[in-house]
Amino acid sequence: MMKRIVEFLFEAGMLKKTPRTGYQFLGTGAESVADHSFRTAVIGYVLANGEPSSDPFKVVLMCLFHDLPEARTGDQNYVNKRYVTADEEAALKDQVEGLAFGPQIRAIIREFNACDSLESRLAKDADQLDLILELKEQLALGNPQADEWLHYAVQRLRTEGAREMARQIQASEHTSWWFQKRTDWWVNGPNNDNGVS
Repeated sequence: MMKRIVEFLFEAGMLKKTPRTGYQFLGTGAESVADHSFRTAVIGYVLANGEPSSDPFKVVLMCLFHDLPEARTGDQNYVNKRYVTADEEAALKDQVEGLAFGPQIRAIIREFNACDSLESRLAKDADQLDLILELKEQLALGNPQADEWLHYAVQRLRTEGAREMARQIQASEHTSWWFQKRTDWWVNGPNNDNGVS
């Protein structure tokens, strides 16, 4: 059993090497599926905490595992999906075969894809919000095409909490978390007299 678990973990590691393919059409930006899944899980946790009736653990699991089949199928963007159909269900079945927790992962991904529960809607919104954050950054870095993509990504949001977050993302600078322009630290450095460190 442990050998099978280790094989699964090696396979999950493939997501670190699997590129998200939409960026080739955007023209800028790059990330792996694992990069995307990590921040999606963080966003899902935040969104779930804004919805008292939701199960944050389930939302995080959906966000974490939603693209697991892409270790076998690769990431398919919106253009690819017009012409190619990946059998993600078959990929997932083979991925988790022989694992005691396999049925739980399959159930989580099925619920995510069905988008019938509050948790799945929050997880789907987290998936889009990660893209919205990336697009906001690409727009700020000079890619004007990101603005049009941003428009469509916002329209896909399902919950009010996600729509509110998207509005704040659009109103914010992607560097504001670290580049606080209202302090003189950027002029005088860390040894200034105003106590800012």
